[in-house]
Amino acid sequence: MIIRKLHYISGLIITLFFGFHLFNHVCSIYGAEKHIEIMNAFRIVYRNIFVEVILLIAVLIQIISGFNLFKTYRKQVASTFDKIHIWTGLYLAFFFIIHISAILMGRFFLQLDTNFYFGVAGLNTFPFNLFFIPYYALAIFSFFAHIACIHNKKMKHTFFGLTPNAQSKAILILSIILSIAVLYGLTNHFCGVKIPSEYNVLIGK
Repeated sequence: MIIRKLHYISGLIITLFFGFHLFNHVCSIYGAEKHIEIMNAFRIVYRNIFVEVILLIAVLIQIISGFNLFKTYRKQVASTFDKIHIWTGLYLAFFFIIHISAILMGRFFLQLDTNFYFGVAGLNTFPFNLFFIPYYALAIFSFFAHIACIHNKKMKHTFFGLTPNAQSKAILILSIILSIAVLYGLTNHFCGVKIPSEYNVLIGK
């Protein structure tokens, strides 16, 4: 089925970028400066028109194909992993739409550097953090949960003594650990980040 093939290929492209992006966020544990330093190094690779167009096309394909697959299979799911697969996919589509729209608005309309501070302004400001904490945590969980469900379906062998089902559960546990680690870094160890004045427009100041 061509839609599933496109969904799979675009997912691989996004996963490659997400790996770098998540590593960058985890490094925020060592401070905003370290996060920005690593981000600037990574931008040499992905902040060019060729790679950005590929990424945007991949995200667009992922959203459109994901909605089509959701409509097709939502009534056919049986196992718990099948249900997690389809609903995390729907959340990721929601996340992509909001996240990409915000990045594009920040870069081209607000003329801001969409760096560490752009991403954490709302996360470190009440009451916006009531939305952004679950927003980011669910995005990381959903991404790994989506992979865990695919892994559970396709993996046929044990690995380090773990059955495919246990492996998938381990991926889910990893997603929770990474969510906590990222939020720990992006909120300056849960103490809050001081937002530079140019980013106050994002929180209505």
